[in-house]
Amino acid sequence: MTTLRSIGYLIFLTVTTVLYSLSLSIFGWILPLKLVGQIGQNWGKVNLWGLGTICGLRYRVSGIKNLPSSNCIVLCKHQSAWETIALRALLPAESTWVLKRELLWTPFFGWALATFRPIAINRHKVQRSIHKLLKKGRYWLDKGQWIVIFPEGTRVNPGERKTYNQGGSMLAKKAGYPVLPIAHNAGVFWRRRDIKKYPGQIDLVIGKTLDPAGLSSAEIIQSVEDWIEKTVAELPCERSDSG
Repeated sequence: MTTLRSIGYLIFLTVTTVLYSLSLSIFGWILPLKLVGQIGQNWGKVNLWGLGTICGLRYRVSGIKNLPSSNCIVLCKHQSAWETIALRALLPAESTWVLKRELLWTPFFGWALATFRPIAINRHKVQRSIHKLLKKGRYWLDKGQWIVIFPEGTRVNPGERKTYNQGGSMLAKKAGYPVLPIAHNAGVFWRRRDIKKYPGQIDLVIGKTLDPAGLSSAEIIQSVEDWIEKTVAELPCERSDSG
């Protein structure tokens, strides 16, 4: 049953993505960036609803009061595709994401993604990517945009760890904007490279903002990593494997 429901959701996700992507690919370039972001928000909310309805996979948010009233740099745990949907739905529409440039080459999805004006980086050219992140990140922060970064750079299975990249903390140090850490256990229910979405409840925890003043970029990212990994370790890790 889990497999059948997961296939059903994959079809749902594909259809909604194609429909939203076609609309944004055609009209996104002439729409205000905030409106484009709101359309992306709606796509995220629709797919969170679909995931709960079709697969029985819902979510709970803790620490919502920690969301600041002004823009900041979001550093989030990366375990699955779920958080790319959830953060688009839950964070303000005015969000600029840091992502690998290859995503922009994906038919439909990538074309629409480009209309959000992301900071697309080449992971094989580290120094150039850092320079672009610092320059573009500062530009968008000063424009009032939130910057969303997955500091691990790739999805990491539950129970595993990967070094956190310092790009986000370097941006915080240079631009002076606070850092907002986010932890979750989505990978327990929606694993990377696995079609199955297991029923249950994903926990997403929003931490307190970190002021970069007086801290080095290494100290900033270490503090973020310590909090995220500790919080993830305390979240439920059980799921139903039926189906």
